[in-house]
Amino acid sequence: MGRPALRFLLLSFLAPWATIALRPALRALGSLHLPTNPTSLPAVAKNYSVLYFQQKVDHFGFNTVKTFNQRYLVADKYWKKNGGSILFYTGNEGDIIWFCNNTGFMWDVAEELKAMLVFAEHRYYGESLPFGDSSFKDSRHLNFLTSEQALADFAELIKHLKRTIPGAENQPVIAIGGSYGGMLAAWFRMKYPHMVVGALAASAPIWQFEDLVPCGVFMKIVTTDFRKSGPHCSESIHRSWDAINRLSSTGSGLQWLSEALHLCSPLTSEDIQHLKDWISETWVNLAMVDYPYASNFLQPLPAWPIKVVCQYLKNPNVSDLLLLQNIFQALNVYYNYSGQAKCLNISETATGSLGTLGWSYQACTEVVMPFCTNGVDDMFEPHSWNLKEFSDDCFQQWGVRPRPSWITTMYGGKNISSHTNIVFSNGELDPWSGGGVTKDITDTLVAVTISEGAHHLDLRAKNALDPTSVLLARSLEVRHMKNWIRDFYDNTGKRH
Repeated sequence: MGRPALRFLLLSFLAPWATIALRPALRALGSLHLPTNPTSLPAVAKNYSVLYFQQKVDHFGFNTVKTFNQRYLVADKYWKKNGGSILFYTGNEGDIIWFCNNTGFMWDVAEELKAMLVFAEHRYYGESLPFGDSSFKDSRHLNFLTSEQALADFAELIKHLKRTIPGAENQPVIAIGGSYGGMLAAWFRMKYPHMVVGALAASAPIWQFEDLVPCGVFMKIVTTDFRKSGPHCSESIHRSWDAINRLSSTGSGLQWLSEALHLCSPLTSEDIQHLKDWISETWVNLAMVDYPYASNFLQPLPAWPIKVVCQYLKNPNVSDLLLLQNIFQALNVYYNYSGQAKCLNISETATGSLGTLGWSYQACTEVVMPFCTNGVDDMFEPHSWNLKEFSDDCFQQWGVRPRPSWITTMYGGKNISSHTNIVFSNGELDPWSGGGVTKDITDTLVAVTISEGAHHLDLRAKNALDPTSVLLARSLEVRHMKNWIRDFYDNTGKRH
């Protein structure tokens, strides 16, 4: 038997791992995770209204009249009815309050753009559950968890806002999102160009499908981050897999490993692949949140956390025992920087996420992202992409089979030059940039590259430690948004 094809579901893009085993790079997108305990959400420093809109469960059929309440947030402190704009956050796989509090960029530019901020929660996440508590108990209920239905929700919500908020009817709307939300922002502009005048798609891997990019590009970028962050760092990690294999071949070695890694539960021989996947996912998460300042996105972490981790991994040419002790010190930076953890749990890689099950289902249906490693261009054990294995895992979990070609059929793959007014931003440190748009396609489908940026750093709040590259990126993004707003008013004849 091969290892489970879905060993990780990396996605945020923001969420912990589903009961289905998911490959590390897949979970990464869902990986910018939400805390299990709501009290650990960031303190609400922003003023917004929490509202609900009645959405159809199925926008594309006529056989059901069932509806649900979609939650959304509105902040209008700086909004101007004359000459203003609406910045619309296309919610992704998690609680919308979390995204609201972690998308400081929108709050930072609201006054300059005279903008109303709207944060729309994605169906099946947070409180926006079409079938309430039973939304995930019956696979038939999940048939309406698709990006197409989510985009239709956004379109209906914008129509509602324009119809009910005096002054909003004749204002330009700009879609903004990061990670899967960035994909949705881009796709929203593509599918509903009459609804939004443009889109900022941050860290949006819209090409991480089929064979649009090599399946190994994601883990290659993770490896590059570690290689550049410390001498011999990636080599030490590469060597650690064989060291684990050797040590775990005996009962005494398993016991030593369990103690050396301070694991909460003793290892058995059946746990070793899971252990290695857990360690791999930790390195991936560090690559995504390698921010220039201390942060608390996935875990409490120091500034430039990979550099801190690599301080313990300078020498790959040591004994297996010493190498694994060094690996523990490196893992401890991620799992115990605050000093609170008594042991390490190999079933957890981030503070809990409310979007786990939903993302697992999406990855098993239309968001099918191939990932692989070869152990030569990357620091991981070789693992090929196996669609059949992936499909079988999905069928076992959900009773569904993935449609790996559907996203490119629906949204165009690389054939998107007929669209306009989308800014694709990517950080060079972010492994998801491998599946992103990193070069201009046309004059209005433009790429912004952030040399020192990890996963959608540009959408985070401004910080005194922000590198120049992200300051420049944000200024470019705002310039594009101002142009879209100006063109809208010029074309409609409604001047500022």
